[in-house]
Amino acid sequence: MKYIRIFGLISITATAIALSAFINVRLTRHTAIETRGFALVELYTSEGCSSCPPADAVIAKIEKESADKPIYILAYHVDYWNHLGWKDQFSSADFSKRQKDYARFLKTDGIYTPQIVVNGKTEFVGSEEGKLRNAISTSLQNAIAIKISLEAAPVSPKEVILKYTVANTDKNAVLQVAVVEKSATSKVAAGENNGRTLGHVQIVRKLQQINLKGSSGSLNISLPEGFNRKDWEIIGFLQNESNGSVTGAAKASFTAEANSSAALKGK
Repeated sequence: MKYIRIFGLISITATAIALSAFINVRLTRHTAIETRGFALVELYTSEGCSSCPPADAVIAKIEKESADKPIYILAYHVDYWNHLGWKDQFSSADFSKRQKDYARFLKTDGIYTPQIVVNGKTEFVGSEEGKLRNAISTSLQNAIAIKISLEAAPVSPKEVILKYTVANTDKNAVLQVAVVEKSATSKVAAGENNGRTLGHVQIVRKLQQINLKGSSGSLNISLPEGFNRKDWEIIGFLQNESNGSVTGAAKASFTAEANSSAALKGK
């Protein structure tokens, strides 16, 4: 099956125990002042779709090439393939709903996999590498003046507090915060990909929306099952609720830190 269409569519309370369990860890602060453009690439995919592995491979290639560039990749695993014999362990109905919202914003006939959306403004079949590279190139050339600062620190082994500062946003902007697992593999035992071992990158494991009430604030984020600091990161991006356009993005990664108390202070 080439692809299918379906119509219609995040007070620090750390204790001594938590500190000792989470010692030497912090989430670094990254500030993005986007003056030369950026690209947020959102892939909608599923382990139950035989056309999705080529799209997963395309974004893996782009992700490997773009380590030092303002290119942010998110892979959402939708749940509407799950009834066809294989339940995708990374899937969520929330991600299917998000894709439906894009169908409304972009005025498409419906939703399908694999689908890529770039900066909330353009969409195409996720395996079309040429279109993706062109969309990224165009986005990087569009100068903007959005500032996003993300700073996070551990509250416990299962929670972080995220502090954010934004500037030059419009009145309809919200801050979307994605908790991302950088890579994973799955052995598929049923469905269209039966017998295959699939590799995934930039898997969104949790997405939380912050309704902005000012230029700064904070949010406690509970960490998904299986979290470890080496293989996960947080990507935040500003999105217009009225039309879906994405106007800025920033990333923060987990690293080792010699002083856990300094980490909690965000130093």
